[in-house]
Amino acid sequence: MALTGRTALISACGALFVGFALPSWLGIVTVQLALLIAILCDLALAAPVRKLQFTRTGDTNVRLTGEAHIHLTLTNPSRRILRAQIRDAWPPSSFRPGTDIPASRHTIRIPATERRRLTTTLHPTRRGDHHSVRVTVRSYGPLGLAARQGNHHVPWTLRVLPPFTSRKHLPAKLARLRELDGRTSILTRGEGTEFDSLRDYTPGDDTRSIDWRATARRQVLAVRTWRPERDRRILLVLETGRTSAGRVGDIPRLDASMDAALLLGALAARAGDRVDLLAYDRRVRASVHGRAARDVLPALTEALAPLESELVEADARGLVATVHRRTPRRSLIVLFTGLDAAPVEEALLPLLPSLTQRNELIVAAVADPRIEEMAAGRHTPQAVYAAAAAEQTRAARRRTADRLRRNGITVIDSTPAHLAPDLADAYLTLKSTGRL
Repeated sequence: MALTGRTALISACGALFVGFALPSWLGIVTVQLALLIAILCDLALAAPVRKLQFTRTGDTNVRLTGEAHIHLTLTNPSRRILRAQIRDAWPPSSFRPGTDIPASRHTIRIPATERRRLTTTLHPTRRGDHHSVRVTVRSYGPLGLAARQGNHHVPWTLRVLPPFTSRKHLPAKLARLRELDGRTSILTRGEGTEFDSLRDYTPGDDTRSIDWRATARRQVLAVRTWRPERDRRILLVLETGRTSAGRVGDIPRLDASMDAALLLGALAARAGDRVDLLAYDRRVRASVHGRAARDVLPALTEALAPLESELVEADARGLVATVHRRTPRRSLIVLFTGLDAAPVEEALLPLLPSLTQRNELIVAAVADPRIEEMAAGRHTPQAVYAAAAAEQTRAARRRTADRLRRNGITVIDSTPAHLAPDLADAYLTLKSTGRL
C-alpha cells in the first residue's frame, strides 16, 4: 500500500480543522477515523495489481548510441478501472544520463477487461546485454488517496551491439578492392596469387615473368600476370587482457579494436576471404568460425557485443597455441594488442616467429591521441615535463614496433579514429602485392 500526497494534504487540513473547530480528542478521532475509512474504501475500489497480465515485444538488438523501443502490453482482467503509474525498470546504462526516471515511468488508465500498450524508449550507453529489471505498478483508487503496489518480472533482453563507426570507410575501401580485382595487378607471383592471364611484353616488365613457351607459340614476347587469390583465411585475434581495458579518449582500447576488426571483417568477406574471430586472454572469450561471407559481419557483431576486457595478464603462450590450432593452413593473422614494451618483448615476441613462418602477421595497436597533444606542449613548465614523458612513451612504442617489424611483422599503430582505415589499407596492400 502507498499513500498519496493528497492524503497528507487532507490530513493536514483535518488537523487545522480540529485545532480551530473541535479542539478535543473527540475531534481528532472523528477526523482521523473519517480519513481512515476513506483510505480503506479507496484501496478496496482500486484495481488489483497481482492479477494484471504483461507481455513484451520490441527491439532485441540495437547499436550503441542508437534508440530501441520496448513495448509492454498490459491487460486488466478485473472488473475495476485501473488507474496506475507504471515503472518499467532497466539498468541505468540503458538510458542517457539523467533521463531514466521520465523515460521509464508511465501513467495509464485501463477500463475493465481491456488492454493497453506502453512503449519505453532506451538509449543505451554501454555495449552488451541489457536485461529488464522489474515492472512496478501502483494502482490508485478513484479518490486518489491510496494505492496498491506490486512488482512483476517481465523478462526481456536487449543486446547492444558495437557502434561500427568505421562503416563510413567501407564504400571507399570496397571501391579500391573492386579496382584491385578489375585490373591485372602484378607480374611477380607471391604466396597469395594465382595465374590470371598472358599479355604482350612491354618495356619495363620484369623479365622473370616472361613465359617462354607461350612466346615460342605466339612468336611474340608474352608475360604471365597474376591476381590476388580469393578464399584466403583471415583470423582476427583480440587480446582481451588488462591492457585492452585502458581508455583512449572516451572509449576503451578494446572498443577501438572491435571497430577496426568489424571493418576489416566486412571488407575481407566482400573480397571472398574466409574470416574467423578469436578473443582471448587466459581462455577463449569469443569465437566465430566457418561462417559464409554474407553471415560474417552479423556473426562478428553478435560475438563482440557482450565482450569485455578482463583485468588479468594475457597468457601469450596459450594465445599463440590457440591461434596455431585455428590456422591449419596459411592465413593472415591480425593481432589486436598493445605495444607496451614489457608484455610484448618479454612474453609475446619470443613466440611470434612460430606464427610468421607460414602466416602473414599484422599487429594492430591503439595509440592514444593525447600523447601527441602532450608531446607538442611547451607553453608552461608543467607542459614541458608532460611533453618529455610523452616523448619517452612514443620512443618506447617505436622501439617495440621496430622489433616486431624486424621479425617480418606488419605493425599498425594508430589512433582510434585512424586504426580501422589504416588496417584496411594494410590488408589491401597485402592483396595488391600478392602477399595474401
